[in-house]
Amino acid sequence: MAHIPIWPGSSSFAATTNPTPFAFYDTDTAFITDSDNVSDWCAKRLGYPLIDIELQNVNFYTCFEEAINEYGAQLYNFQIINSFSTLEGTTTGSNFNNQLITPNLGGTVNLSEQYGNESDGSGGDYEVLKGVLNASMGVQKYDLLSSVSSSLSGSEKVYIKKIMHYQPAAINRYFDPYAGTGTGIQSLMQSFGFGNYSPGVNFMLMPLSFDVQKLQAIELNDTIRKSGYHFEIVDNRYLKLFPVPTKNYKLHFEYQIQSVANAPVKDSSPNLITDISNVPYTNPTYLFINQPGRQWIRKYTLALCKEMLGGIRGKYQSIPIPGDTTTLDFARLLSEAISEKDALIEELNTLLEETTRLKQLERKNQEAQQSQETFAKVPYPIYVM
Repeated sequence: MAHIPIWPGSSSFAATTNPTPFAFYDTDTAFITDSDNVSDWCAKRLGYPLIDIELQNVNFYTCFEEAINEYGAQLYNFQIINSFSTLEGTTTGSNFNNQLITPNLGGTVNLSEQYGNESDGSGGDYEVLKGVLNASMGVQKYDLLSSVSSSLSGSEKVYIKKIMHYQPAAINRYFDPYAGTGTGIQSLMQSFGFGNYSPGVNFMLMPLSFDVQKLQAIELNDTIRKSGYHFEIVDNRYLKLFPVPTKNYKLHFEYQIQSVANAPVKDSSPNLITDISNVPYTNPTYLFINQPGRQWIRKYTLALCKEMLGGIRGKYQSIPIPGDTTTLDFARLLSEAISEKDALIEELNTLLEETTRLKQLERKNQEAQQSQETFAKVPYPIYVM
């Protein structure tokens, strides 16, 4: 133990060569000032000057730097998780330190697009291709791939999404065919240019949602009442028409290329945020950390110093003294270091959890309810005329 350097009682960060391993904060004036103060505080909390401390200034500085790194890691990892649905897919060019992350629906939209792809026309993030084949009188089965082979390469497969088989546009049957027969409003409709369509007042008084709902009702009616006209897709390739065509006509259909529809990478642009590892957060600026944050860092620095000192003393475990031997307190130091670090991490995570948007909304809701209950007990004032 006599050959192990002992804490001299003071330190000078400015006079130390390579004081920290990574030099993340070596030019931060607040860090430079606090480094010596924290070193002195930790040494005294470990028992100096009543007992010797087998640490040097660079050991204290190293623990201090690591504590700030840990504080930033916990803080920014929480922020990444809390905002990842907003950040995912954005560029990595900006540094998010000390920036306000405004929540948006970007992540929700990206997810909903995948459902839109499968819901026939309600949206999506890739193109639905269109094809056409010649239906022939008396021929029931057709090879769809032969009609789309020009858009495929190799052994690619397709998803057939829609077949337009005897499906007149719903808008053609939107209007009441009996309008103007004995109702006495034919002249009114013609004066507005609506011809034989249903009462023109629909165009003026009914909301647009009424039109959409009626069109949907017509399409559903076609699906149920015109079930005699249908088709089957065999092996996602062959089309069978029912009934067998009685004349020649062109049949249109929509399809998607399987490799495109199932491609896991929709955007191969470089420098996009794809996971928590490339969200652009850097080490925190110590100068901007408030006093509650710095107090957490000081406590974590002390726990790291205990861990380091326990490791040093554990190398010897016991030393001889005149007439006996004495056991060093390495086990206690290591045990305290582990429990204190865990407690500090838990304390910080609990505090951060209270700052989530959900927690803040819950708190505001509780405040509003309490305010309403309080105001409900306040008597109404009496006005005297």
